[in-house]
Amino acid sequence: MFIRNESFRDFIRFYPVVTALVAIQLVIWLLVILGPGRPLYQMGAGVNLFIENGEYWRLITPIFLHDPNGVMHVLFNSFSLVLFGPALEQMTGKIRFLLIYLLTGFAGNFFTFIVDPSAFYVHVGASGAIYGLFGMYMYMVFFRKHLIDRANAQIVTTILIIGLIMTFLRPGINILGHLFGFIGGLALAPIFLTKVQPFSMWHNPRRRNQGGDIHFDPNRWNKRRIPWKKYLVPVLWVLIGLLVVLGVLGRIF
Repeated sequence: MFIRNESFRDFIRFYPVVTALVAIQLVIWLLVILGPGRPLYQMGAGVNLFIENGEYWRLITPIFLHDPNGVMHVLFNSFSLVLFGPALEQMTGKIRFLLIYLLTGFAGNFFTFIVDPSAFYVHVGASGAIYGLFGMYMYMVFFRKHLIDRANAQIVTTILIIGLIMTFLRPGINILGHLFGFIGGLALAPIFLTKVQPFSMWHNPRRRNQGGDIHFDPNRWNKRRIPWKKYLVPVLWVLIGLLVVLGVLGRIF
């Protein structure tokens, strides 16, 4: 569920919304640090006082902006989206997944504004939306157990706990954005998880050859020399470790 076996081309084809979101936030971040995107950052960053004065687009635009002074911020969110977004995109569909991402990110920014509408600090990042995805998964863990197996439930629960701990330990974090993004995911889950099927690689469209026939070898997995199943769990825990390291490094850079 959280292991990516696809080639880069197949990943783009199978998960176009995740791909587009990651590409957009990376391109914007590069434009900001290089200079041309600085006006976009200034006009779109979340500042509650400006929102109170009528700049309501700042409830959405911060989702696509990241700290120009720290590369770990955008890398951590991009990595998290690549890791946890594909399964939900396949399960819920492209439109619903995009709505989940935007609505949970909006929820984090909106309640950050509601709590202190006159605040003048800047808050940016996709973290509220990422925690919204965690909220969807945690709803599966407790109320839609058929949608997520025990191993993946343990992985997402462990990463969520680590993430929440880091939320309160790291300086400069929009705690309300994380918490209300997560709550937004929980609240939206009963609606967006209606009539969905568990994630499966077999649900991804197969590539066709030039003659128009589906090109798929049923013995494909048997021909692999590396016993992937044996290494799935260790690889997943390595990925968890990378998330922790990225979070710790975010305090340094």
